[in-house]
Amino acid sequence: MPTRHSSAPTETAAEPATDVVALRRSVAAGAVGVFVHWFDWAAYAYLAGTVATVFFPSDDRTTGLLAVFGVFAVSFGIRPIGALVFGPLGDRIGRKRTLSLVIFMMSGATLTIGLLPGYDSIGIAAPILLVALRLIQGFAAGGEFGSAASFLAESAPRRRRGFGVSWLEVGSLLGFLAGSFVFLLLSSGLDDAQLTAWGWRIPFLVAAPLGIIGFIIRNKIEDTPEYRALEANDAVPSSPARELFRSHKRELLQAAGLMTAMHVPFYAVLTYLVTYETDHLGHSADNAALLSTVISLLGLVLVPLFGGLSDRVGRKPVFVGATVALLVLSTPAFLLMRAGLVGTWIAGLLLGAILAAILGTYAVWSAEVFPTRTRQSGLSVAYNVTAALFAGTVPYLMTVLISATGSTLVPGPYLMVFAVGGLVAALSLKETAGSALLRAEDVAEPAGAAEPVAERV
Repeated sequence: MPTRHSSAPTETAAEPATDVVALRRSVAAGAVGVFVHWFDWAAYAYLAGTVATVFFPSDDRTTGLLAVFGVFAVSFGIRPIGALVFGPLGDRIGRKRTLSLVIFMMSGATLTIGLLPGYDSIGIAAPILLVALRLIQGFAAGGEFGSAASFLAESAPRRRRGFGVSWLEVGSLLGFLAGSFVFLLLSSGLDDAQLTAWGWRIPFLVAAPLGIIGFIIRNKIEDTPEYRALEANDAVPSSPARELFRSHKRELLQAAGLMTAMHVPFYAVLTYLVTYETDHLGHSADNAALLSTVISLLGLVLVPLFGGLSDRVGRKPVFVGATVALLVLSTPAFLLMRAGLVGTWIAGLLLGAILAAILGTYAVWSAEVFPTRTRQSGLSVAYNVTAALFAGTVPYLMTVLISATGSTLVPGPYLMVFAVGGLVAALSLKETAGSALLRAEDVAEPAGAAEPVAERV
């Protein structure tokens, strides 16, 4: 069993300016890919009705929408396959190369969707090509989180590692907000005919230059000190996936528990809550969308604060506190929403703050669970398998359960179940804040670099 370190860093001196610059560069390289991914995700989701008209013409609008969301689900389902490819690949050839490769694939597929002729032009080939491109996007997205989280964790100064890795989720929230904002501009500035004829292409075309910028940034960075130490010691694993499943099943399950406790509230609060407000609380779509936007803006502020707090007090206190709060307050929050619009806003912001604490800590703690030799494999598999099983199914299962039980309080107990899972995983882990990421098991001999990785701060 790998040794876990519980010692916190003892250095209190001000961080050198070079470390601050390096941290900013690493954050930009790591977060740009998730920004592009979530920008595309939001654009596709908000434009679902228009995309259905362009690619799946039907007299029944519901049929077209189901086809569009079916394509969305398929792209989600292929992510674990991408994780099984890009996770081990990153442990074998480095974080930098997989970071560059996945953003190139995602951006290329997004650009091609923006240029794709519709059903009226090329017939059945249009939806077939759309499915193929969404599969490419999903496959590449399966390698994004593991690559980016490994890179950020291994690049950040270890006493600011939580703060550095938390910007991965800031990139996600920014991408989601940017996609929503572009849709708002399009829907308010264009009529339905213009949106269907050409306006829907704009977000997909805009994502292409963003991807190019991200590719350039990632292509210019150096690989992480930990991975370079593996290379220097001739300790790069030949089969990291086999090593992961043979020797680190416990860590894989622990990371999966942390990630599931993130996925479910993320999709419940930031995506499903809009539908819940309009369908079950009677609020207007504008009010529901505004609350979702404010919750995302709150997350932009709180996520890095909670990441930094975990550097000071530890991962466990922050994450355990957040999951306990989710367990205790989920059902009361949905009860409060029945009190009217003000109650809905208070409950939504409360759940958003709890989610921010989870987002600020789960990724860095998961990264610290795995040894360097299998870190990217472990993160990729745990993240994408739990996402495929539990994230994309949240809106569907909420709808089914409310219909079956007749109770609009169902989301509360549903969140409580996954809060318990995250809490069990967290309590089974030791504190890792301030620990060295390169372990004795990672290299045959201690790293002989002039600046030992294990002693970086």
